[in-house]
Order: sequence, then structure tokens, then C-alpha cells
Amino acid sequence: MPRSPDTPNSDAPSSDVLSIDLIGDGLVGDDLIDNDFEAAPPLDILYQDDVLVIVLKPSGLLVHRSPIDRHETEFLLQRLRDQIGQHVFPVHRLDRPTSGLMVFGLSPSSARKLSAAFEEQLVSKRYLAVVRGVAPEHERLDYGLRKEDGRLPKAQMPEQDAITDIRRLAQVELPVAIDRYPQSRFSLVEARPLTGRRHQIRRHLSRRGYPIIGDAKHGKGIYNRYFGTTLECPRLLLAAVGLELPHPDGGWLSLSCPPQGAYEALMARFGWLGHLPERYAKHLPERPAVRWTTPPASDLSD
Repeated sequence: MPRSPDTPNSDAPSSDVLSIDLIGDGLVGDDLIDNDFEAAPPLDILYQDDVLVIVLKPSGLLVHRSPIDRHETEFLLQRLRDQIGQHVFPVHRLDRPTSGLMVFGLSPSSARKLSAAFEEQLVSKRYLAVVRGVAPEHERLDYGLRKEDGRLPKAQMPEQDAITDIRRLAQVELPVAIDRYPQSRFSLVEARPLTGRRHQIRRHLSRRGYPIIGDAKHGKGIYNRYFGTTLECPRLLLAAVGLELPHPDGGWLSLSCPPQGAYEALMARFGWLGHLPERYAKHLPERPAVRWTTPPASDLSD
């Protein structure tokens, strides 16, 4: 049994704006990565049955060994294997600083079926991101992306189709001059990638002008440091919070889980807790006709 964008936007509705007073303006240190796993607590398993397991990956934790990070000794794959006492097989990826739902097969055959579902774009994925500026109410980002594998300069790599649907759920204005403007604006964005390119959501939002907070490669350090020090959230604010995928033995899995730790604390500080998804794992006979439901795209706070 399962076990259980900082650019003013005149088009933004005024009811969507929340102004918050904050104490402190510390701007020190480098771009930071949250290491929620340093004490190695047990991993949070959202769902497990005889053929697969779905776990919440902490921000900052590598999924498996990589030649780029030879010095690392902690990996999600090994920790999960040791925790449940059996081999696990990764079927998709999450960037090291991204947190959220990850699927592992419990046998080579189940892993092949699950990998095929991801490759054939049968899996629906939902992410939450905090970005600089007032993001569009809703928009499809259809920008081709070149591969990033380190073997050749990016300009020499082929461009691949990449599509991400985004929707602004909430926005906030802080009375703090972090950069050039006397106030600083940020948005909570729902992102649903329709393709699976490397760093797709991060690159798409940055190219559109709304980089994700905490993104050392595609964002801006002064904002990352402000969130990491003054707001006590030293991580990439991107989390995989929803999945719908075919189960290898039939039916569909529908899974949802809110971000935790420093991310959740930031949502509380901004009054955005009402936009976080519920936690659930459901094995359904058919693909859900209605996708994840979220509150209206307006701030639910007082």
C-alpha cells in the first residue's frame, strides 16, 4: 500500500500588491546555496509502493555522483537507497539547487517505463518560483535553448525547442532599494514546462526579464545576497511541487507537495502561504481530467 520578475508594471492589478516593511539591508557574501541536508535527516518520502518511490529532494543536494562535483560525498540516490534498504533508479533530473518531487524506480524495468513517460512528455510538471519584478499575469515562453553540456561553446551547440507556461500568482513590493529603484518588487510564479531542457525554467524566466531569486548563474548577485542574508533564504527559489505521471502498473499518479524550510518561511513572511499547494499522493484509475487547482491569481493575504 502507498505511504502515504524588478520592473514596474502598470498592468498589474493593485489588489495584487502587498507592501511589507523589513528590517535590515545587509548585502554581504556571495551567492548562496542552501544545504538543508547538512545534518542528514531522513528524506521525506511522499509516496512508495512496490515499483517506485517519490521523495522530496532538498535544495543543494546532488541527485547522484558527477565528475563536475568530485568533492561531494552526499547524494540523494545513495541516501534514499540506504533509507529504504533497496536499490533505486533515477528516471529524471532536478538541478542541484532546485528542491521538490523526484521519482525513482525500484527496478530496472519500472525505471525504463518511467523514463519513457518523461521522454515522451506524458508527465505534467508544476513548479513554484520567486522572481525579480512583476511577472506577466500569464504567458507562454517559447524560446529555443541551446544545449549546455560543457563539451563545446554554447554558440556551437544545436538549439532545441523549449516551451514553458507561466502564471503570476502573487506579487510583493518591498520599501527597500536593493538596486537602482527605491522599491523592490518580486512575484510568485507558477511554471509548467512542456519540454524538458537543461535549466529550462531558470533560462526562460531570466531571458524574459524575471530571473529567479537565488540563481547564481542566470540571476543577479545583489538580489540573491539580500534574500540570503536579510530575508534568511539562501537558496534558489525554485521548487518542483506537482507531478502527474502514468504508473508503470497502470493508472495515474497525481502528487503535490509544498516547498519546505526557508522557502516556506519566506512564503509566510510575504503573506503567500495561501498559494502553496496541498500535500497529497493519489493513485487514480485514469489521468485526472482537472489539473492541479490553485487559488486565483491575486494575493490572498490581508
